[in-house]
Parts: sequence; structure tokens; C-alpha cells
Amino acid sequence: MLQPLLSVINNPVTIGSLPHIIPILLAVAFAVLFIRFSKQKLALLQQQKTIHLFACLVSLIVFSYHLFLIAKGTYNFRTDLPLYLCSLLALVCPIFTHYRSYWMFEILLFWIIGGTLQGVITPDISGGFPSFDYFRYWTVHLGLLIIIFYFIFVFKMKPRLKSVFKSFFALQVYVVIMMILNYLLNANYFYLNQKPKSASLLDYFGDWPYYILIGQLIVIPLFLLIYLPFKLRNRMNNLK
Repeated sequence: MLQPLLSVINNPVTIGSLPHIIPILLAVAFAVLFIRFSKQKLALLQQQKTIHLFACLVSLIVFSYHLFLIAKGTYNFRTDLPLYLCSLLALVCPIFTHYRSYWMFEILLFWIIGGTLQGVITPDISGGFPSFDYFRYWTVHLGLLIIIFYFIFVFKMKPRLKSVFKSFFALQVYVVIMMILNYLLNANYFYLNQKPKSASLLDYFGDWPYYILIGQLIVIPLFLLIYLPFKLRNRMNNLK
């Protein structure tokens, strides 16, 4: 009976495996309870403090993981800097949850749902369960999604059509910065020089540099698809 559980220990995380599915199910259950409790039981100031503390916890996990690698003496500036999109967003989110700036919401909404969700569907984890990297990966990716949905459902924040293009422009700035850093460090942050080794959507976009070009072409349609439910909800409200 324990054999299926023992077989996943220290093994790579594959799509559809228990180490892939279980964290997602737990996060969905937690998110529903967390958001419902906050809406029904907490005053506005308590809601603001609660999500800020949650974001700080997610950020602390990232910070602790990098300290862990440094302490092990295995830290590599070419691969380990928190410059991948999700790690970077985890460090930025406490600023967002503190100030709750709308312009940050406009950018983070599309980056998190469009980018982080892809990381949830096709995980790229160097260490399997129960490694620190495994827990860091799921805490960051699922935590970011919980934060942005908290702002949508608890604070009732929603994007506008021009938010799509603001987020796209901000992404181009990030890509240019990563290209410069990749050149200086001979690195592969944001997978601009090589696709991830694990299965991902980029596998369907051809080899370098075609997967980058195709990825850029589908960003705005993807962001528009994310915006569509908000647009439809506004239209339905206007018809009432």
C-alpha cells in the first residue's frame, strides 16, 4: 500500500504523477477556504494584512532557498539567481500586497496567470519530493496564483483592456533585461537561450530561436484570453 508513495520519493516530478497532482489539489482547497474565510470573516484592514503576510511567507521561502544553496556551497550565478519569472514575482509580491497598486495588479495578473499557470501544468523541478526545491517550487507557483485570485475575489480588482498591453510592454522590458544578463553571465534565464529540459509548451514551438518568436506572437492572444472572462462579466453586469 505504501509502495506507490515510496516510489515518488526523490524521483523527478512527471506530469500527472502524485507529486504533481497532490500539491495542486491541496492549493485549490486552501485557496477556496482562504478566500471564503477572508471575505466572510475579516474586515478590510485584516484582509490587507493577511494577504501581505501570506506574500511575505512565499517570498521568505525563495529567500531561504537561496541562502540554503549558498550555505551548501553550490550556488551558481549562471543558474540560481532569482531571475526566473516566478521567483522574481515571489520577491516582488510583498511590495504589491503592501501598496496594492493597480498598475502592479495590471502587470502581475497576466504574468502570473499566463506564466505561473504554465509552470503548474508542466513543472520544471530539479529535485523531487521531498527536497527543498520541490517545496519551494510549489509554494512559489501556487502561492502566486492564490495571491492574484485573492485580489480578484476579495478586493474585487479587475483589469481593463489596456492592461493587456501594459503587461505585454512590461514583459518586453523584462525580456530585454534578461537577454542582457544572459549575455553577461552566459546564462539561460527565462529560457531565452535554451528550452527547459522538462516537458513544456515551448516544445511545440520549434527549436531556438523559433520558440521565442512564436512565444512572443501568442502572448497578446493569451493575455486577451485571460482578459475575456472579466470582459464578459462586465457585459453581464451591464445587462442587469
